Amino acid sequence: MPVSILVAPTAFKGSLGPRVVAEALAEGARRAAPGALVLACPLADGGDGLLDAVLAPGALREPVTVTGPLGQPVEAEIGWIDEATVIIESAAACGLRFLQVRERKPQVTTSRGVGELVAVAAERGAATVVVGLGGSATVDGGAGAARALGWRLKDASGQELPEGGGALAALAALEPGWTLSARVVALADVANPLVGPEGAARVFGPQKGASAADVERLDAGLTRLAELMARHGRPELAALPGGGAAGGLGAGLAFFAGAELVGGAGWVLERVGFDAALARADLVLTGEGAVDLTSLAGKVVGEVLQRARAARKRAVVIAGALRGGIELAWPDVRMLAGDGTLLDGPAIARLAERGVREVLGLPRA
Repeated sequence: MPVSILVAPTAFKGSLGPRVVAEALAEGARRAAPGALVLACPLADGGDGLLDAVLAPGALREPVTVTGPLGQPVEAEIGWIDEATVIIESAAACGLRFLQVRERKPQVTTSRGVGELVAVAAERGAATVVVGLGGSATVDGGAGAARALGWRLKDASGQELPEGGGALAALAALEPGWTLSARVVALADVANPLVGPEGAARVFGPQKGASAADVERLDAGLTRLAELMARHGRPELAALPGGGAAGGLGAGLAFFAGAELVGGAGWVLERVGFDAALARADLVLTGEGAVDLTSLAGKVVGEVLQRARAARKRAVVIAGALRGGIELAWPDVRMLAGDGTLLDGPAIARLAERGVREVLGLPRA
């Protein structure tokens, strides 16, 4: 009976989407084991590539111009899962992809475009709007998205606060916006809370360009936002797991849009029927741009590995980089990485071929 290989990667952030990565991994697997049954199952956890992973080929994707992270117009999409359900990516509206390294300034970047996408989806008649929270350039606690939904954020003098997380420390009042007709489901790719040592500012701020001083101000702003949320009856949002996703947009959507916050990896895996495919597989081939210990805390590759281990399936990980001793955390998983350069499709295929040959005991090419 031929060996069965399940190819289940996520995007290589900033370079290749999950479907392209899956095709490259599948090519390498077939070269290593020509008679194998190879099933491609591209995945996402709420970040880049979510629409590619969830939407069926030919599904309606509607282009929408929204506000980018620095206020510039950007082109995003709303994807229709069915006639009542829309899915969007925060990264498509306020993602790091839109900024050069020197432009990464989370004290001023805004999530307004995400709120605009939610509003458009509701106006189009969507009953449910699913929002992927990964890949943002913001640490504004969803304040920008709130403004797009009609909320007003004011300082002690009654003036509107400027955009960005840096202004939130002066927040004195929240004035409610519109009542959404749609249910919002927010997919978190991390379990971090809004504030505190593991909160959005301290953990993700530096990745988005924040200096040490910026981190302190951003955390003070998110703490102030959490205090106002508590005054409005939502004290649990400060510590809500996943509330810190996308710079606090997780908690922000829970408050400003009444969103239900769920784990993105688990939601996507259930949606695409991953467990049924895993049950039929002999080997799982997964990967993403960089794999480190945070991949085990809500990221889709960590979830794939955990489910493969529970099902006693062999696994191979292909990555652009392996960091933080991740190999030691998963000694039973074969992990292969590039040489520090950006991996393209052919390089991913070569690594996949090598990994499959090693794990299945096949001769080298």
